[in-house]
Amino acid sequence: MSTYRFDALLNPRTVALVGAGEREGSLGRAVLENLRAAGFPGRVLPVNPSHASVAGYPCVAQVSDLAEAPDLVVIAAPPAAVPDIVADAGRIGARAAAILTAHLGTGPDDPGPRARAIARAHGLRLLGPDSAGLVVPSARLNVSLFAHMPQAGDLALVSTSGTVAAAIVAWASRHGIGLSAALALGSACDVDVADCLDHFAGDYRTRAILLCLDQIDNARRFMSAARAAARSKPVVVLRSGRHRPDRTASGGHAPETHTGALAKPDAVYAAAFRRAGLLAVQDLDEMFSAVETLGRQRPFPGRRLAILTNGRGVGELAADRLAERGGTLAAVTPADGLTPENPIDLGIDADGPAFAAALKPLLADRENDAVLAIHVPTARSNAAAVAEAVAGTVREARAGTTRKKPVFAVSLGADETEGAALSAAGIPRFTTDSEAIEGFLHLVRYREAQDDLMRTPDSLPRDFHADTQAARGIVARALRQGATWLDPISVMELLEAYDIASVPLTLAPDIDAAAAAAWPVIAAGGAVALKVVSPDVVHKSDIGGVHLDLVSEADVRGAARAILARARRERPEARITGFAVQPMVRRGRRRELIAGLAEDPTFGPVVVFGRGGTAVEVIDDRALGLPPLDLGLAEDLISRTRVARRLEAYRDVPAADTRAIALTLVKLAQLAADLPQVRELDINPLLADETGVVALDARVRIGRGYPDRRVGRGHPRFAIRPYPTAWMRTMSLKGRAIHVRPVRPEDEPLFRAFFATIDPEDVRLRFFAPVREFSHAFLARLTQLDYARAIAFVALDESATEEGRRMLGAVRLHADANGESGEFAILVRTEARGTGLAYALMRLMIDWARSEGIARVEGSVLAENRPMLAVCRRLGFGQHPDPEDAGMVKVKLPLTQAG
Repeated sequence: MSTYRFDALLNPRTVALVGAGEREGSLGRAVLENLRAAGFPGRVLPVNPSHASVAGYPCVAQVSDLAEAPDLVVIAAPPAAVPDIVADAGRIGARAAAILTAHLGTGPDDPGPRARAIARAHGLRLLGPDSAGLVVPSARLNVSLFAHMPQAGDLALVSTSGTVAAAIVAWASRHGIGLSAALALGSACDVDVADCLDHFAGDYRTRAILLCLDQIDNARRFMSAARAAARSKPVVVLRSGRHRPDRTASGGHAPETHTGALAKPDAVYAAAFRRAGLLAVQDLDEMFSAVETLGRQRPFPGRRLAILTNGRGVGELAADRLAERGGTLAAVTPADGLTPENPIDLGIDADGPAFAAALKPLLADRENDAVLAIHVPTARSNAAAVAEAVAGTVREARAGTTRKKPVFAVSLGADETEGAALSAAGIPRFTTDSEAIEGFLHLVRYREAQDDLMRTPDSLPRDFHADTQAARGIVARALRQGATWLDPISVMELLEAYDIASVPLTLAPDIDAAAAAAWPVIAAGGAVALKVVSPDVVHKSDIGGVHLDLVSEADVRGAARAILARARRERPEARITGFAVQPMVRRGRRRELIAGLAEDPTFGPVVVFGRGGTAVEVIDDRALGLPPLDLGLAEDLISRTRVARRLEAYRDVPAADTRAIALTLVKLAQLAADLPQVRELDINPLLADETGVVALDARVRIGRGYPDRRVGRGHPRFAIRPYPTAWMRTMSLKGRAIHVRPVRPEDEPLFRAFFATIDPEDVRLRFFAPVREFSHAFLARLTQLDYARAIAFVALDESATEEGRRMLGAVRLHADANGESGEFAILVRTEARGTGLAYALMRLMIDWARSEGIARVEGSVLAENRPMLAVCRRLGFGQHPDPEDAGMVKVKLPLTQAG
């Protein structure tokens, strides 16, 4: 349901409290006292069959007795009564309910699922059950169990844990940090994290969002909402239960490959948060640091920090922490009385005027992006005076022409009154240098995450075309035979279908056949590797099933006998079907890597990369990414491992071909998209050097079907909707071949060239005003889409090559968070008008919207743009003047009437 009826939840005019009472310690009394103390301006309607009045308010026996339909019903009643209360609320027209009652159960006959079904039938939004309630300070609404009422501000808090929410609300209240809202979701049977992200992303009163969660039930909805929210404002996430027992406890398949073992749940969640652009914190201390920072300071460009202090040792500790956490110590431009050293030590007795005199040139210095002021209180240095001096200098700088540079402050040992001046000046203040560094880096990482989200990836090689038909045939054949693992020949053929180089191998059913298969290589002066083949042995080296550098038939026979003897001894139940014979690969400068796919029960397929070899799980040098991947994302994945440094050139060893490694990861992600039956894929080792990559050994686990709960529109397995290849078209318009496809992230240069050569009048008709500059950020938003919420089709002249194709036009549709309506926009070159291109693009866009279940398509067209209005008329759009702009026409098409 997303943001449907959120206004009733967060800004109600009337609140009914079921279970209101005056008994000390009761749930109903606690909520009513909070509601009264907040000064709620609307009507309060207590419901309790045991009272005629509660706290001076008239009280009715049941919800159905209310004389008016409340916007919000707060339920603090016994579990068994909840479904009937929800039914009564729905019948009288209530719009939302918050269930604070706990222990409603999850079985089909339990109160919880019954209450949810009843609410859905009435269109009633539910918060909870087991919710600690919600607070909206600006609306003076507090229907929660929180001990504190925070002041109004611009941070939204969303937590699945009531106690974590209460702790953050208490901390924010004590430190003067304002909140736009705080919600404790509880069991989240209806209103969930994704709904809240969608709402607060569009809420002008909210500047940043704080998330506290333990697990995600619908990964695709979460990722779509999180990516959209993070593009508009900072989102900080704290996840509890990170070290809970592994996924197999909840019914998932125990991982059998190295890649599967490396893809631990916490690492997958971290990869998802990173991909969405969220700022992940590890504990409440770090969350409090983020709250302090975001509550007083907006994100800023740059990462260079200047440190100003009256204690050299403390300054050095801060600089050390900055370096350890990946920050950058700024250079300092020499000024009167200042040395160019950073940290800048003013001396232990530095007072307020000394701090002010040093801070002023630092705020004007373009060599740094932010300043951290650290004061160590001494008998000769007054902390309150220093805080006043710092605050006054910052206020003066921000009021003048000096760039409004961020300032962070640490007052070691200071009390609340000494820090009040800093808070009043909007300066984040911390009690330790470590907290301040973390706060600074939160904003740095947010800005860099935004830059990463808008980075234009390189194009894939045009000659890469996976043989998906062959790949599907390989997997289907194995499944028909009842296999759960592909045999070595099938694995090699599968990799070949995706243009991933591997070492040739020959399957030999017995010792004689193995010797015969090895002979041609040995006769040519080479050596072979001999490996056991068994559907029951995943890690061959565990039972001595791999022998290398065999240079004679006798060596091969001896190795084969040794393999069989040890297998019978250590794995007598294992079926040994033969041996794999491969030529030895001689690459002296090779790096051994691991690359593959793992299956996560929440997020689906995960791409794994890291250092390879038999000790891969012990070394645990790996990075994870959610598919789909482009080359930019794959290169980022590589850079997040320690082995990435070994891929660089050193001494006489040239750098490995990291682009070839990245391309391999992209191919694996595409394989996951094409073959839902592949559950785990393990290439270990993947050898890499300056000439490229080659898979030395690989395993592939397959399976039928897929859990129904993740099947939805688009690809059923991915948490992020992959590129919609099914919507590529070739059209013939008046004898001209036109290629139409969904936009790709790497299309930014295509759009830049398009806007550079298009008639300015066409641009004006599209954007309703002249546009003289198309920035990278602007073009990135046109080309980098969440295909779960938006689509854009580009039309290319088919007569040229892909690299030389000219863009003739584009149409796009962005759906709202509820998926009910979509707003379109279209731009076609003047020369393509009259060819039917605009009509064809609009029809394709409408077909996509219908396939997504979108109820209506809407748009705004300049009244003077008669050709576009004519196209809309042909397509069945209704048209009416925009009441707010006489020069604009609103067009709307209910898709049930689309032709």
